[in-house]
Amino acid sequence: MLLQQLINGFALGSIYALVAVAFTLSIGVLNFLNFSLPAIFMVGGVATWALLKAGAAWPLAVLGALGAGAVLSLVIERVTWRRMRGAPLFVPLVSSMAFLILLENLVLVQWGSDLQQVPSPFAEVNLRFFGLIVSLPQLVGLALSIAMVFGLDRLLRRTRIGRALRSIAESSDTALILGVDVASVVPAVFVISGLFTALGGVLFALTYRQVHPFMGQEVALKGISAMVVGGMGNVWGAILGGLLIGVAEVLSIRFLGADMVDIAVYGMLLAILFVRPTGLLGGLALGKGRV
Repeated sequence: MLLQQLINGFALGSIYALVAVAFTLSIGVLNFLNFSLPAIFMVGGVATWALLKAGAAWPLAVLGALGAGAVLSLVIERVTWRRMRGAPLFVPLVSSMAFLILLENLVLVQWGSDLQQVPSPFAEVNLRFFGLIVSLPQLVGLALSIAMVFGLDRLLRRTRIGRALRSIAESSDTALILGVDVASVVPAVFVISGLFTALGGVLFALTYRQVHPFMGQEVALKGISAMVVGGMGNVWGAILGGLLIGVAEVLSIRFLGADMVDIAVYGMLLAILFVRPTGLLGGLALGKGRV
């Protein structure tokens, strides 16, 4: 049923959207493409699996995975941004990529490269209406994506830290002159990005019930594509782009076959950019108050 496929696409797209929002926040405020985010996505999923396998209750497993993502984000901020802020832009980018490779290989050494089956406590919890089947993780994932982006939007627009983040996005030097403590505000960008990404990994693990060390790489590509499709620096654009890519992926599997997924998704990306280079919601230039 086409409507069922659309629901599955929106559920998958909500995961891509969370990753896209994380990239959007990092680029929009810091003009920094944080390549460690795929690793945090993977850690969120693998930590959920490991804690559930160890017998932890699912709320503790989720909180543990999110906590791991937040802590890793702070470590990455200290190493890739704070210590290298005065270096050329490619230096923190490469160091964040080093974290991606390091964390993937640590998980690979510990648990191997095989797919691990997640003992999801929601496997049999499905909602049925009008012949459609929606799993609880799918519904919660979509609702959380929209709710968290709404909360982030309010945070950026109506709070003191939001104003500080937007001033840093305009110019970190000007923000310092205006009295913004950049050194204490920037970690918030990393933590928020890490929480969004880790939550995406948690939802992926609970929805699709499988994890592996390299699960973040393909999702990150889709997240970056979603950010570009929606409009660079626009958090609502990231949500829209993620949902569109999720739907395109699911429908291409149904109508074109699994081998055509990437052709369909990235072909759509190129077509949208050809018609509207700034993205569907008209993203603005990087570093100019994009969030």
